[in-house]
Amino acid sequence: MPRRFVAVLSALAAAMPGLASAAEPVPVATFKDWSVFVREIEGDRICFAATAAKDKSPKSVNHGDVFLIVASWKSGAATNQPSLMTGYNLKEAPAPTLRVGADKWDMYVSENEAFIESAKAEASLVNAMRRGADLRVSAMSSRGTATSYMMSLQGITAALDRVAQSCK
Repeated sequence: MPRRFVAVLSALAAAMPGLASAAEPVPVATFKDWSVFVREIEGDRICFAATAAKDKSPKSVNHGDVFLIVASWKSGAATNQPSLMTGYNLKEAPAPTLRVGADKWDMYVSENEAFIESAKAEASLVNAMRRGADLRVSAMSSRGTATSYMMSLQGITAALDRVAQSCK
């Protein structure tokens, strides 16, 4: 598991609202392009799979670190909840979109993160991710720069299986 990837994810997770009392994420395993982590937060365990963007566009701007994360809580508060984390604040409109093959999901924005609105849409996305080869993201920075990313889905099925095992 690349050290830089672990360090960046730890820094990003530490910056997430309400998680100041949380322990640092602990790397569990890597499956091709996806890494699995666990983290104890306020008496609950969060297990998540994460991957970094393989391709960032436009090349002329500083995107910072861009990750796609799929998280589950041991308490059952959420299961297989996908989110996008960027190195900059996102614009709410147009909404960021995810594409796997011909299927598309709109997201809602909270600063530098984006989420899927409903549990049904989350499940649909995760099922498509398990079958797909890559995931494409389109987003707009708060400064008005149109951005796009490609994330590999190689290893996602094994990573999500390990997430589920880690949060039993």
